Amino acid sequence: MTMAIGGLISNRNLGSFIGSGNGFHNQRGIHGAEISSRAMFRYALCRNHHQPRKILSLQASLQHDLVVHRTSFGCFLQPGNLEHRSLRFKNSNKNTSRPYYKSSEESDITEEVVDSLSSAEGSAEAILVQGNLQNASPWWKQFPRRWVIVLLCFASFLLCNMDRVNMSIAILPMSQQYNWNSATVGLIQSSFFWGYLLTQILGGIWADKYGGKVVLGFGVVWWSIATVMTPIAAKLGLPFLLVVRAFMGIGEGVAMPAMNNMLSKWIPVSERSRSLALVYSGMYLGSVTGLGFSPMLIQKFGWPSVFYSFGSLGSIWFLLWLKYAYSSPKDDPELSEEEKKIILGGSKPREPVTVIPWKLILSKPPVWALIISHFCHNWGTFILLTWMPTYYNQACTPNFTYGLLCVLPWFTMAVLANVGGWIADTLVSRGLSITSIMQSIGFLGPAFFLTQLSRVKTPAMAVLCMACSQGADAFSQSGLYSNHQDIGPRYAGVLLGLSNTAGVLAGVFGTAATGYILQRGSWDDVFKVAVGLYLIGTLVWNLFATGEKIKMRSYSLLCFISLQYCRRTEQNRARVKM
Repeated sequence: MTMAIGGLISNRNLGSFIGSGNGFHNQRGIHGAEISSRAMFRYALCRNHHQPRKILSLQASLQHDLVVHRTSFGCFLQPGNLEHRSLRFKNSNKNTSRPYYKSSEESDITEEVVDSLSSAEGSAEAILVQGNLQNASPWWKQFPRRWVIVLLCFASFLLCNMDRVNMSIAILPMSQQYNWNSATVGLIQSSFFWGYLLTQILGGIWADKYGGKVVLGFGVVWWSIATVMTPIAAKLGLPFLLVVRAFMGIGEGVAMPAMNNMLSKWIPVSERSRSLALVYSGMYLGSVTGLGFSPMLIQKFGWPSVFYSFGSLGSIWFLLWLKYAYSSPKDDPELSEEEKKIILGGSKPREPVTVIPWKLILSKPPVWALIISHFCHNWGTFILLTWMPTYYNQACTPNFTYGLLCVLPWFTMAVLANVGGWIADTLVSRGLSITSIMQSIGFLGPAFFLTQLSRVKTPAMAVLCMACSQGADAFSQSGLYSNHQDIGPRYAGVLLGLSNTAGVLAGVFGTAATGYILQRGSWDDVFKVAVGLYLIGTLVWNLFATGEKIKMRSYSLLCFISLQYCRRTEQNRARVKM
């Protein structure tokens, strides 16, 4: 029976028999015989019958059976067109232009064979229906699994910044209700970084050892609970609020290392820049969403509603994460072999890290180039994040719409981050190195537009310069932020934890230094410091950074500089030849 079904499926074009509908002009006018699954199943099994002498009558019996039962089969058979449907038998020489009937003895044998198969009709129809369903599977089942991981990481980063920026809006009515002064407000805002600094490196170690799914899922649940607990902690007292905010920082601190670990395993090199750009754009859109919805919720339902509503969204994300996310492709049972080949590219899946070679990692110049560049980059980014509203208030006309001023640069950054990702992947697909190009834009672009702020006289031009600065900064997602996976994919989580720790320290020191500078100087002095660090980062990056995987061998700094010079020379020669 199985051999007969396999022979039928492999040697017959099912599309010409089932559901094609090409021969239907009306209910009676048919140009082709539409044979139902019941008839096909009977024909398939009769091919394996032990009386080949009697099989010649099967064609006529099927014609008769289909005409008699045409109302139940849902098809109509025109005998003259059997030849066009390729329903032929090797031993049959009869003319099929009209129904052909054998003797009553042979007809009885055929009916006996057909009756004996009545119990198997359901399974035949199930087999054929299953084949049709496989050919017409819904689009969401054909969506690449690796991009499901990317979208889930994007959603987690969206929630991350929504839960982070809501305090900057809710702190205003909270300070009025609890009579907090500016020093207390600053203490509450900074308490987030206590926990955030703590789990940068630890999050990378945990992700490399236990998998990104566990660590990122833990982080989202942890910071969502802390967000919901914020109003309760505020009512209990200031110490409880400081602890809850630090706990929230602990949860968000593992997000970047865990995400970086997962994408290093799931995303091929040709799609790395655009995937990272999409995930990091979730942070910028989270800022836009949080800054946009928080005032409306506070005005209508009170400030606690911001924490309750935003924090509860984490539970929905966590359910989707449990169902669809896996730490690596080898853990996903629904991943197709074709997509697995695209992801792995012929290489074997990496095993979890058990021992981290700290000495070797910290001895590599590209690692230190990554750490220093991350510090220089985040100095300017955190200044704009924390001091931008104050700058608009002091340097521009006070009647301008501050909400639009705060949101527009981050929205521009979200858009251009994805544009830069597509450009980077396109250049990589053409064999070009994008490590220096993309990060140089990410450094020199903001440096240029920040120098123009001292010359603008209108709020519109100030917003334009800020938006262009942040838009150019977004190209760093395809340079600095994707370099961890390039130079050390096995230790991508640890590398991001190291560099992001330096980035967080830049945010803490840069925010405090800006206040000190403004007490004795002006905004021009603030922007000059940021521009100077952007230039230092550009120099360090172009001298020591690389887009190639570094080998765990020790060599001197002079040797590394020589190798970098030779590689750059070869790349320039290749470009000239092209």
